[in-house]
Amino acid sequence: MAQASLRTSRILLVPLGDEHLAGEVELDADPEVMRYLGPARSAGEVGEAHERRLAAARQVPGLGFWAGLVDGGFVGWWILEPPQRPDQGPVAGQAELGYRLLRRYWRQGLASEGARELIRHGFADLGLRRIFAETMAVNAASRATMAAVGMRYVRTFHQSWPDPLPGAELGEVEYEITRGRWATSGAAG
Repeated sequence: MAQASLRTSRILLVPLGDEHLAGEVELDADPEVMRYLGPARSAGEVGEAHERRLAAARQVPGLGFWAGLVDGGFVGWWILEPPQRPDQGPVAGQAELGYRLLRRYWRQGLASEGARELIRHGFADLGLRRIFAETMAVNAASRATMAAVGMRYVRTFHQSWPDPLPGAELGEVEYEITRGRWATSGAAG
């Protein structure tokens, strides 16, 4: 199954492509956007990350990165990707949700809107059984987005980082939503 284009009331979500690289460079060069992810990235570093992002769509059919467009302009990206670490559980039937938006689009409900559509797509179109998301425990905005889309807190865990970010000592958090909970929440429509 090829990665589908998706639409919400405000966002067109299209498979990430080379035409979105300039938006990715702007996104990853902003220290505030990268605050809980690491240092701002150079254009060369973003180019390398872009190639890894494109490769994600080849790992599991239907999963990958989506560029979010509002009125034809790049606002950020969303992702459903298979688990990467053993502690995240089996690849089959589940995916990790993520999102990153340009700062000028924060606090407009776009992160939640795109995430809800990817959750719908994951369960209704791809037949996933579980979708999870992770962030630093101190990232209140991302945690609020996860809760807003119906995800529930699962655990706090700690990873070893060579250059830990401020707040890393408080760990990472995982949130999840299952297909059953999504179906009974009314979100399934």
